[in-house]
Amino acid sequence: MMSLPFYQRHHEHYDRAYRHKALQSTVSQYQKETKGKSAVYAQGSTAYARGSAAYRHASAADFSLDSSAAYSHGSSAYDLESAAYSYGSTAYDHSAARSKRSAAYSLDSESLSKSSAAYSHGSESINKLAAAYRLGSEAYSLGLKDSNLMIEDQSYKMSPKAKRAKQHLVSEDKENEAIDYSVPIFTGREVSISGITDTEEERIKESAAYVAKRNLFATGEGVSVSKVAKSTSEEEHHEKKSRKVAIRESAERVALKKTLEDTQAFHKKLNQDKLLHPPEFIIEPRSHTVWEKQNVKFHCSVAGWPAPRVTWYKNNVPINVQTHPGKYIIQSRYGLHSLEISTCDFDDIAQYRASAMNVKGEISAYASLVVKRYKGEIDASLLYPGTVSMPLGLGVSPHGYASRFEISFVDKFDVAFGREGETMSLGCTVVISPDIKRFKPDIEWYRNGVLITPSKWVQMHWSGERASLTLTHANKEDEGLYTLRVVMGDYYEEYSSYVFVRDADAEIPGAPGAPLDVQCLDANKDYVIVSWKQPAVDGGNPILGYFIDRCEVGTTHWTQCNETPVKFARFPVTGLIEGRSYIFRVRAVNKAGISLPSRVSEPVAALDPADRARLRSHPSAPWTGQIIVTEEEPTEGVVPGPPTDLQVIEATKNYVVLSWKPPGQRGHEGIMYFVEKCIAGTEDWQRVNTEIPVKSPRFAVFDLVEGKSYCFRVRCCNSAGIGEPSEATEATVVDDKLDIPKPPGRIMPTRNTDTSVVVTWTEPPDAKELVGYYIESSVVGSGRWEPCNNNPVKGTRFICHGLVNGEKYIFRVRAVNAAGLSEFSQDSEPIEVQAAIAAPSPPYDIMVLESVRDSMVLGWKQPKVTGGTEITGYYVNYREVVDGVPGKWMEANIKAISERAYRIQNLKENMVYQFQVAAANLAGVGTPSLPSQPFKCEEWTIAVPGPPHDVTCTEVRKDSLVLLWKEPVYTGRSPIAGYYVDMKETEAKEEHWRSVNEKPLKKKFLKIGGLKEGVSYVFRVRATNQAGVGKPSDVTDPVIAETRPGTKEMVVDVDDNGVISLNFECDQMSPNSKFVWSKNYEPIEDDSRLNVDSKGGKSKAIFKDLGEDDLGTYSCVVTDTDGVSSSHTIDEEEMKRLLALSHERKFPTVPLVSELAVEILEKGQVRFWLQAEKLSGNAKANFVFNDKEIFNGEKYKMKVDQKTGLVEMIMDKLEDKDEGTYTFQLQDGKATNQSSLVLIGDVFKKLQDEADFQRKEWHRKQGPHFVDKLGWEVTDDCNVMLKCKVANIKKETHIVWYKDDREIMVDEEHDFKDGVCTLLISEFSKKDAGTYEVILKDDRGKDSSELKLKDTAFADLMNEVCRRIALSATDLKIQSTAEGIRLYSYVTYYVEDLRVGWVHNGTQIRFTDRVKTGVTGEQIWLQINEPTPQDKGKYTMELFDGKTAHKKTVDLSGQAFDEAFAEFQRLKQAAIAEKNRARVLGGLPDVVTIQEGKALNLSCTVWGDPTPEVSWLKNEKTFVSDANCTLKFESGKNVSFTISTVSTLDSGKYSIVVKNKYGTETSDVTVIVISVSAQTDTVQGHDQNNISVSKKKKTMTANKRKEGEKKDFIKPHVEEIIATEEAPDPNEIPPVETEKDTKSNQRAAKTTDGTAAVAEMVPQPTESLDRQGKKPLGKSLE
Repeated sequence: MMSLPFYQRHHEHYDRAYRHKALQSTVSQYQKETKGKSAVYAQGSTAYARGSAAYRHASAADFSLDSSAAYSHGSSAYDLESAAYSYGSTAYDHSAARSKRSAAYSLDSESLSKSSAAYSHGSESINKLAAAYRLGSEAYSLGLKDSNLMIEDQSYKMSPKAKRAKQHLVSEDKENEAIDYSVPIFTGREVSISGITDTEEERIKESAAYVAKRNLFATGEGVSVSKVAKSTSEEEHHEKKSRKVAIRESAERVALKKTLEDTQAFHKKLNQDKLLHPPEFIIEPRSHTVWEKQNVKFHCSVAGWPAPRVTWYKNNVPINVQTHPGKYIIQSRYGLHSLEISTCDFDDIAQYRASAMNVKGEISAYASLVVKRYKGEIDASLLYPGTVSMPLGLGVSPHGYASRFEISFVDKFDVAFGREGETMSLGCTVVISPDIKRFKPDIEWYRNGVLITPSKWVQMHWSGERASLTLTHANKEDEGLYTLRVVMGDYYEEYSSYVFVRDADAEIPGAPGAPLDVQCLDANKDYVIVSWKQPAVDGGNPILGYFIDRCEVGTTHWTQCNETPVKFARFPVTGLIEGRSYIFRVRAVNKAGISLPSRVSEPVAALDPADRARLRSHPSAPWTGQIIVTEEEPTEGVVPGPPTDLQVIEATKNYVVLSWKPPGQRGHEGIMYFVEKCIAGTEDWQRVNTEIPVKSPRFAVFDLVEGKSYCFRVRCCNSAGIGEPSEATEATVVDDKLDIPKPPGRIMPTRNTDTSVVVTWTEPPDAKELVGYYIESSVVGSGRWEPCNNNPVKGTRFICHGLVNGEKYIFRVRAVNAAGLSEFSQDSEPIEVQAAIAAPSPPYDIMVLESVRDSMVLGWKQPKVTGGTEITGYYVNYREVVDGVPGKWMEANIKAISERAYRIQNLKENMVYQFQVAAANLAGVGTPSLPSQPFKCEEWTIAVPGPPHDVTCTEVRKDSLVLLWKEPVYTGRSPIAGYYVDMKETEAKEEHWRSVNEKPLKKKFLKIGGLKEGVSYVFRVRATNQAGVGKPSDVTDPVIAETRPGTKEMVVDVDDNGVISLNFECDQMSPNSKFVWSKNYEPIEDDSRLNVDSKGGKSKAIFKDLGEDDLGTYSCVVTDTDGVSSSHTIDEEEMKRLLALSHERKFPTVPLVSELAVEILEKGQVRFWLQAEKLSGNAKANFVFNDKEIFNGEKYKMKVDQKTGLVEMIMDKLEDKDEGTYTFQLQDGKATNQSSLVLIGDVFKKLQDEADFQRKEWHRKQGPHFVDKLGWEVTDDCNVMLKCKVANIKKETHIVWYKDDREIMVDEEHDFKDGVCTLLISEFSKKDAGTYEVILKDDRGKDSSELKLKDTAFADLMNEVCRRIALSATDLKIQSTAEGIRLYSYVTYYVEDLRVGWVHNGTQIRFTDRVKTGVTGEQIWLQINEPTPQDKGKYTMELFDGKTAHKKTVDLSGQAFDEAFAEFQRLKQAAIAEKNRARVLGGLPDVVTIQEGKALNLSCTVWGDPTPEVSWLKNEKTFVSDANCTLKFESGKNVSFTISTVSTLDSGKYSIVVKNKYGTETSDVTVIVISVSAQTDTVQGHDQNNISVSKKKKTMTANKRKEGEKKDFIKPHVEEIIATEEAPDPNEIPPVETEKDTKSNQRAAKTTDGTAAVAEMVPQPTESLDRQGKKPLGKSLE
């Protein structure tokens, strides 16, 4: 029986045996046995389908393998239960490429491998199983020519799926029971595969079942697949299977399905963005040099995931293929990227960059292209490709025209010091010669020899001239030796300097520094080992341990991994989620607190290394899986064997790390592990991981007792069960295996520079796994140690920078490893920080200054390196040169010469000589210079002078410098008349020399200004005489115009004694440095006018008597420094200033800020004071009054404040005797001053009165008082409010208001909460004028405030009231009346002071009887009686408040006038009808009570025009005269009613009815007749002749009368009554009632027939305002 291992995925293979011939024969034989129907192989670069219906070509960009499977079974659908796994392998021909290895790559779970296994539920067969593979094109040609692709139809039948059952549930008697399960059977044979070693075979087997081996126990993976081997007759062989076999196969099928689900879930859970990696160049593009018109092609290969996108740049500009058609061809295929440039010309000379970028980052690689052109004499055929001959003598380097590049560094970065969190920048200007503009250098930065790549922590920039590196957020990990390497082809130069990064200030005082260099050493599914380096600073207390924090990538939440601090600098972090990415940080802790966290580590994924490598890689070509044919029966599960090689790889006090190898016997399933422990010497084994098995062959064991010995062993497990344990480890003591190192020894400091010392030491004995060393320094006697480095340094030598020159230091060192820091070494011997002395470098630029027949004068430049001390002299050698052959060197001088010019005697005329010069210092004689050019010794006869020499630059600043030179040795035929100075930029050509001065200079120095900061310049000097301008001097060395940090200028000073001096300070001095003073840049030989005093780093030149002889430029140079110098020019103006200042200092005065002044204090005290600019602690003051000194006492309180310079004297009260002159006299050392103040006459009196007033005010304010006096304001309601602001009020304080000395009663008390008291006066008018007063009083006193509102004050207030009233006026409205048209507006209220005017069409209205104006209540109106069309127009009401006229306008025209006029006509007619209608004017009572037998006489007056008709009714019936009753109507107005003798029959209601054409009115009277017999009482006190009459209260109109309206009346006992009323004058016309009675008139109106009715009563207008001048009486109805 043959079995096939299940297809693996997510695994890498490296096997050269897949292409072996024996293997090919095995596969071929296997194909024959299955009649060529079972296997599908795909190898090489192209997939060919023979007899297949599915073929798809591969995509060349991403090397992906797409496998398609076609399944057809009629129209029925099926469920694919299994996963198809395929593998890619890059195959190469064994004979052609033996060194290459094949790589197998896992593919997605949905791709199909050769011999795919398909399982169907609910389907009897699966037809047309097809697999198509797409492979890369390049691998196919390397030897896999015998590959066959076969797709044949096969039918598979699978046993029913069953759940996985535990083995102990199956009883023995049922194990061998036959169950009707049908399974496919293969008949196979053993196949010998030669050429595969045992190790390789085991690796193939292991990789072939990787998934099952990895996840079986947890996920149930591992299925053994049986393929169906059909015979030629297509007959299937079946056999009855036992229950055990059936259950196992069912479990395999369940496991297979679970494998698919778990794998998909695994991929979903996997955070691939954090597991993938940024681009990386496998092959960088190479620079090319080509001939013109040739083609060139740049290649590069890039790795990264996701697949990087590559962009090509030319001189940092992206190349656009479309804008240059045919010029550029950019290709990307199979990870190989290329840029092809066709027909190159000089414009293509540039730096080309390939930039690869994906989501994880970007990386660039550079290459240069140089295009060359043949000269004319070269054969043109050499231009074309294909020729192999090269032109001779062209001298072209592989990178351009130059055979060698000279690279130099200018403006170098020095040793830098920074602090954590700061931004640091290093930079250096690079000068490359020759300068090929189209060929750019490669700029590389290194830290401690390791190439630095750009990141979020490091940024690099190259401007074309300057290279810079920026540390955006410095950490101690950034400390180290930084090297800038500039590469030009095969040549490069380097410059290095150290960068120190100190700890940031701790958040908690005394807390240690942050750990550094956090790394993840070992990462797998179960744990990650984090390591770090201990900090150099412990905060003064020992570090107790460290806390490790983790954070999942993509989040910001940090979780502490350990509860107690760990001391060991490595720690395994567990509890991670498989597939997730994490970053880590570490914090140190001591008894003071916890440090700041370290810089975070790089992200790491919780994956096995194999998974991580697989995810980081990207297959370059697919590979098909190898089927291994064995005889093993797949129906039996294999219990794994014991692991091997178990060992303890790390043991500390906190944990133990175990490592082992997987067992050889494990079947085809994935395995996991259980770890067990026991105390040494016992057999009490305890399982460590009781719940979750270990997935990786490494494990960290925690929770062990420190000091005890333990043994460990491991068991394997899978679905078949748990295997036997491994061999136990040796007894392991839970303690740190790695000991803390011992202290280093033999600490030896040596001098280096003026700020650094080299410290060396020996490695501690028995040191293991040393991380590095920490060095500390201390100033001798201080007792304070400071770290010299914050990042452990390797090696046993270190340069400690940043030391103070001249101080003595001691040093100590301690070693560091993961276990901790060693004890400090013994202190070194003290050493003073000074520069080490060395011999000087050679002088250079030797030139001849003068030549005569037997001697020559030489000049040269000082060595660039003085050796750390002053140069003591020079030695000159010379030799003869005969026919170009130099002779033997001879000494020109035995004694050293101090000048840089020397005359060599006794030379031979017309002989050619060469010279060399050597400099000497205390360290000895330096290396001689290179031989000079040959010079001929001959007499100079030229007329012009020779060259000046010893041209030097000093006092270099950012915009100026001073140039010094010495006169020529050879002056020519006439004296030197002056000098010309030339300058140019260093890089400029010779024709750019320009003269600085137009006229020759007499002096031998010149200050040159106008320089550009950062630009490099060179200078030269030419001498001139009468014959002309001589030869120029040698050119100076390049000088950059810049002011160096720490540069100090010379300062002129005048001390307190008037001594004038020049002062210069230098903090860069070496022990041998000296201050050299000069005047006009010549040594000062006459010390009679100037004394020089130098101490330490300060020097002072003191003038004895500054005068005109001292005018000039004074300079000071500090020797043995880098050109530290400064100067100061004293001209006539400066001399005058200094002399005046000196006189002021000799005879000083106390400068005053203010002279003596006086002021009144709050309590009425008088304060005299003055203020000096500055007073010393010894300053004194004398106080004088009228030439007599006064002293501090009861009357005078005196004070002198030296800090503020304030001198004051306070008097409680100013009396008459205090009139006079006050003087303050000051004395401060030698300085004096005084100031006086005269207080006499009116000045004194005014001051005295002010003091008294202020004193009273203070006393007043001790009780309740007014802060703001009584004032007024007008409210929005046009009322007047009197208000004042009070203070110092309490609950018992009372407030009383008065007007004209009469108290004003206020309804409510004020609560003083807001400190404001108010009195509101409504409708303020003239009657409210007067004097108002408010008084505050309580037990502490009282205060009052008065306000006079009279005359002008009252007028001002009334103006404001009028203004507010005018502003409150409403818009004008139109109203029709019976008399005419009225225009009116309402105000808040009206006062007489508000003047009203009316304007019609711009003309002021003159008021007449027809046109009137007036005010009714709050209404201001204009009445137009009997309006006419001439009254149309625009009307304006003007309200004048005394200052401003406020206007309101209405338009009375058009429709508005028409409507108003029509309403007026209607109302007019109604008024006429109301006036002339018939009416009863009065005289009749309401009720008359009379005794029977008496006479009754009633009379009244009636009115009407025309005269009304009069009739009577009794009880609503017509009543006429008879004998007993007489009715009369006389004169058209007098009506009488007489009953001569009344009887009870006369009782009733009598009504008089008057009527004319305008209306009818009825008046009723009730007559009650009392019979005599019914009277029982006599009303006392009444006249018998009187009657009882009830007068009418009101007149009822006919419309308001109601039938049956009865009232009970008291019937007085009378016998007779005569009721009469006074009749009005019949000639009197009844007047129209005034507006006051309008409502009563309306109530009294009576109408009967409705022929005329008054709809509205219109008030009569009062007399005009301008005529009457008083307020009208009436009020409007509106």
